[in-house]
Amino acid sequence: MTPAIADVRRAVREGFEAAGLQSGDLVLVACSGGADSMALAAATAFEAPRYLDGLNFAAAVIDHQMQTGSAEVAAETASKLSGLGFNQVVVRKIQVGTDGGPEAAARSARYEALDAIAEELGANAILLGHTLNDQAETVLLGLARGSGARSLNGMAVVSGNYLRPILGITREVTEAFCAESGIEFWQDPMNKDESYTRVRVRKNLLPALETELGPGIAEALARTADNLREDDELLSELALDAYKKVAKERATQIDIGVQDFKNLPLAIRHRVIALAAVVLQAPMLARVHMLAIDELVDSWHGQKPLTLPGIRVERTGETIALHTTKTLKTGAC
Repeated sequence: MTPAIADVRRAVREGFEAAGLQSGDLVLVACSGGADSMALAAATAFEAPRYLDGLNFAAAVIDHQMQTGSAEVAAETASKLSGLGFNQVVVRKIQVGTDGGPEAAARSARYEALDAIAEELGANAILLGHTLNDQAETVLLGLARGSGARSLNGMAVVSGNYLRPILGITREVTEAFCAESGIEFWQDPMNKDESYTRVRVRKNLLPALETELGPGIAEALARTADNLREDDELLSELALDAYKKVAKERATQIDIGVQDFKNLPLAIRHRVIALAAVVLQAPMLARVHMLAIDELVDSWHGQKPLTLPGIRVERTGETIALHTTKTLKTGAC
């Protein structure tokens, strides 16, 4: 057994443990046919029968129909998975919309399809092949967009039903795993298309940072994500507690008492507003929107209501009201 094979198998086994999987559970591996997901699939096929008294395992291959020959790639991937020991492989064609650009639309459609397949099969976890390199790219993209701590958190190993066992493994290791296991993998031409921002980060920005700052940039970015996630988890718990104390949900609005709200630290205050926006089914608010709401709290002199993405915010006396045209699901938080 080579170091690469040992590392990926160990990561998968530890992922099972982190997700709290039990004997007889079913795991669904999302596989594109690339090196990362093929390494994940092969390691799962090896480790699942050996975990406790054994796990059941299946695979899902999503055909986005965005490239010529995608059906053939999906069929070939399914065949390779069968050769690895997967008795159940679901190939699903999907239609990708246009909302948010091609990358976001494809991701949204893919996750929707994976969720549907998992429900059909009764899967306890969906395994995704994101690597340490993907994590580093995600952090850099979040930093460039100024999206705040939550975006810089990157991805978690366990997130609901999603499990990313090889998030601490580099792409070089997954490619070595495949080479040393005799597994041929598909190289998606879209991963070389520099019209996509993530590809430019992968091909140009990260190598430039390695050149200028020294090796280990991807690992450092991944560690940063882990640290920020730990902080954000605590702040999110505190914000949820604060939301329950200061916010009152009505049919089409949320009222927040100014005095109690004003006494909260800004980090908690902003998270309370973000929670309210989620309940109101509004888009994520930018920092400029948060600062505008702060003005209603800290510098109140009879300002007009704020019209923000998906909501209207106004202060009346000692109450700040966030309005929506949608009917709320009370108790959403």
